[in-house]
Amino acid sequence: MEYEFEGRTEEEAIEIAANELGLARDEFDVEILESQRGSFLKKGKTRIKVHVRKPMGTAQAAGAGQGVGSARPVMRAQALAADGDFEIKMLEFVRELVERMGYSCKATVLFREELKLGVRIESDSAAILIGKKGKNLDAIQLLANVYAGRLGHEDTRIIIDSENYRIRREEAIVKMAYETAERVRQSRNSVLLEPMNPFERRIVHTTLNDIVDLETKSEGDGLYKQVRVMFRGRK
Repeated sequence: MEYEFEGRTEEEAIEIAANELGLARDEFDVEILESQRGSFLKKGKTRIKVHVRKPMGTAQAAGAGQGVGSARPVMRAQALAADGDFEIKMLEFVRELVERMGYSCKATVLFREELKLGVRIESDSAAILIGKKGKNLDAIQLLANVYAGRLGHEDTRIIIDSENYRIRREEAIVKMAYETAERVRQSRNSVLLEPMNPFERRIVHTTLNDIVDLETKSEGDGLYKQVRVMFRGRK
């Protein structure tokens, strides 16, 4: 069966498809129908067609919409219901924290994996809660992880997101990493990137790790360090 989904990026559209269909990523094929890059004044948009490899149950098919025969059904990611006392307390903590900051919000489960829980904040003040380069979101996430530790889940990593900022930020960092790599290879001079948190620095290191004539290292102190991209030539 075939279904159509829409997101601001290809990754977001695929994530929405997986959530809506209740399938793993390797259980369906993706065809890009439309892709519009975003700009300062206009959000990007990607429309995909999903080809499901195995028959879906009646409940799954009903929840996924009417497929290609309908007027382009666009799917939106649905919040997951909190499962267990830990998740309920985490959502309550995040909501009360944001309210103490002076903003109303709705906190829902975005995803759950082994030793990882995603929490989505929905708010009319999302831009403020995200902050410049996600620093406010990082602060909320840090406090949420501290609270998780107090609940006896210090091994569980809490990921706080809003307006799919994490996905958009990751895409921007990957693009910046490749552009910087090209500059370094052409100039043979090292480039020091902007200060980034540990997760963002890991994206840069991972992205450039397989480029044999470059190397990266983190410099500085504290949480927000800088990554230096250096040319080392071919060995």
